[in-house]
Amino acid sequence: MILFVLAAIAGTATGVVFAFAGDLPQISALDDYTPSTITRVYGSHGELVGEFSTERRVVVPYDAISPVLRNAILAAEDVDFEHHFGLSIPHIAMAGARDVLSKIRGVITGRHTRPKGASTITQQLARGLFPQEVGYEIGDVSPERKIKEALVAVQIEKRYTKHEIFALYANQMYLGEGAYGVEAAARTYFGKSAKDVNLDEAAMIAGLFQTWRNAPTVNMERAKARQSYVLQQMADDGFISQKDADAAKKRPIVLAPSTKPTNSIAPYFLEEVRKDLESRYGAKAVYENGLSVQTALDVKLQEAANRALDAGVRQIDHLHGFRKPQRNVIAEHHAVETFKHPRWERPFEVNDIVPAVVVSTAPAEIHLRAGAYRVTIDKKGYAWTHKTPAQLVTEGDLVDAKLLTLDNAEHTATASLDQPPLVEGAVLAIDNHTGQIKTMIGGWSFDRSKFNRATQAYRQVGSSFKPFVYTTAIDRGYTPTSMIDDDPVSFPTGPGQPPYSPQNYERDYWGPITLRRALEHSRNIPAVRLMDALGPKQVIGYARRFGLSAPLPPYLSVAIGSAEETLLEMTSAYSVFPNQGVRMNPYSILKVTDREGNVLEENRPEPKDAIRADTAFVMVNLLRGVVQRGTAAKAGSINWPIAGKTGTTDDYTDAWFIGFDPDITIGVWVGYDQKKTLGRGMEGARAALPIWIDIMKAYIDDRKDPPKFEPPGNIVFVSVDKDSGAAVDPGAPGSINEAFIAGTQPGSFSAR
Repeated sequence: MILFVLAAIAGTATGVVFAFAGDLPQISALDDYTPSTITRVYGSHGELVGEFSTERRVVVPYDAISPVLRNAILAAEDVDFEHHFGLSIPHIAMAGARDVLSKIRGVITGRHTRPKGASTITQQLARGLFPQEVGYEIGDVSPERKIKEALVAVQIEKRYTKHEIFALYANQMYLGEGAYGVEAAARTYFGKSAKDVNLDEAAMIAGLFQTWRNAPTVNMERAKARQSYVLQQMADDGFISQKDADAAKKRPIVLAPSTKPTNSIAPYFLEEVRKDLESRYGAKAVYENGLSVQTALDVKLQEAANRALDAGVRQIDHLHGFRKPQRNVIAEHHAVETFKHPRWERPFEVNDIVPAVVVSTAPAEIHLRAGAYRVTIDKKGYAWTHKTPAQLVTEGDLVDAKLLTLDNAEHTATASLDQPPLVEGAVLAIDNHTGQIKTMIGGWSFDRSKFNRATQAYRQVGSSFKPFVYTTAIDRGYTPTSMIDDDPVSFPTGPGQPPYSPQNYERDYWGPITLRRALEHSRNIPAVRLMDALGPKQVIGYARRFGLSAPLPPYLSVAIGSAEETLLEMTSAYSVFPNQGVRMNPYSILKVTDREGNVLEENRPEPKDAIRADTAFVMVNLLRGVVQRGTAAKAGSINWPIAGKTGTTDDYTDAWFIGFDPDITIGVWVGYDQKKTLGRGMEGARAALPIWIDIMKAYIDDRKDPPKFEPPGNIVFVSVDKDSGAAVDPGAPGSINEAFIAGTQPGSFSAR
């Protein structure tokens, strides 16, 4: 029977070689074989922060694959690989015999089974690289397809070495969880390179070549069974001892935690990088060509900003009360004790906010389950809701729980009740000296909304616009001690229109005050008076120098922030002050290289003179007063040279704080997507500033020597009374050391 089958196969193959030869692919195309590989995005210190790909693949050479992994693949797929010419005649004969017997059995029993193949590694490679050319479709085991596949395999063997063929095969195959090739699989499942896997890991990866459904993330029992098969094959073929195989079979498969790459650290930043790359290189290059993208992202600062913004918007959200949970697992036909949530697969840490399902309520406690943990929320943990447990939740509700304590041995925890906030926020940090974007958050949750509120949202800026008015004034001859009236005033607006009568936030008036006090306490009327005296077009012209590009109508109300800008442009504009009047164009990507290491682009800082250095320094000194004595006095607790300005809009719809030290400028915006109030009293100092303070503290955490705001040579310091601006003796009560451009200080000819 076997001889008959061999003769039949040989005769068939001979008869069709010439028939199919014209349809076969040009194998020489493999000389330039470039499979789709992963584009990787790195942070400022080389940390992997994101990936773009259609196929998650990292191409490695033969020598970068562990010998134990190579042997495992050979044992599982083709132990005679080193000795055949692309086809295994004995295996073909045996498979053919099985197929004939299977057909005879099918005729007799009426049960037809799918024929089993006998493909070598080279044949599998031919099928994977040229699926259309060999006519491959899932389930297709026709003689025509097998003959084409065999002919292609023989051609591959003639042109390439065994090591080259094996490397092509090991890099090409899909191995589950989005991983193509052994390197991506080793990183995905075990968090290590293919050159570093051990016997247990190698056998598991080799088991995936049969099908990705053998992955432990799909079915652990099936993965273990296939791994045991590979281990036994390795022992039978002499690659390992039977003792080693038996020992490995008994050990569990241990996966590395969180090995799958995630964009969760800076998803809005990554999306901006992706759009930038696609606009210049095209989607195919980004997703298939394995670019390496070096960015300016400060991962540590980004993580701190993520935590600060999340805590800040949740705290604001709490002021509006607790909302009924949106999910109940019982209503979804799940049992409370068996329900699973994807977040529970990752480790828990104190201060994590995790989903938890309500098990029961008591008069003063809520009992929940989060994975294997029994979680208790006592009265302190839900006090902010001003409700009882029974009024808050019912059995099966899925809620957010902030973990306060964890007992990993007993699998118990205590927590406080939380909820996904409806309030949104955005954060941006820019290096003053380069323009590099170090941190970007475009909203509370990228999964909830891809809209980037740091770069795309135009929001009313409120009093954060005032520094541009005061810059214009300083540059046109005013000084920090110039007196401005803070009294009721009205301005004509045109025929038939009511006059414009600005109001101070506190609805009071201070009379004549210094320019410094007006800015420090964000008084509206002095800012509008200055705008009127200088001319709206003059002020808007200065704002344009700072890089503000949105429409700025020449109205006096612009002085107190009626215009709209993005957080990106506002933060970049503020960075001009500490950078001695020079604006650096903001950018995120430092360098892009292709898969061979060739540099495709390398970006450098692009400086633009915005204002004079002396004017910039006077403004820095004024804005330091905002932190020391003004609306941002909460930030004065930070022992660091900082300056900045709060911003609040009518009805508390937008809250801003933008501040800087000599090296970095950080901007924070908080609000709802739809124009509605954050709540009475939620000005920039209360809603945005606390978030900024937390981020800034994280930034200066490991910096020991504070930088300095260096004055230009023509800056003169004079001791003046902080309220009246009059020159006084150094050290006099109520005195400050004021900065003046030489020639404008009190007593000089040009002083106002």
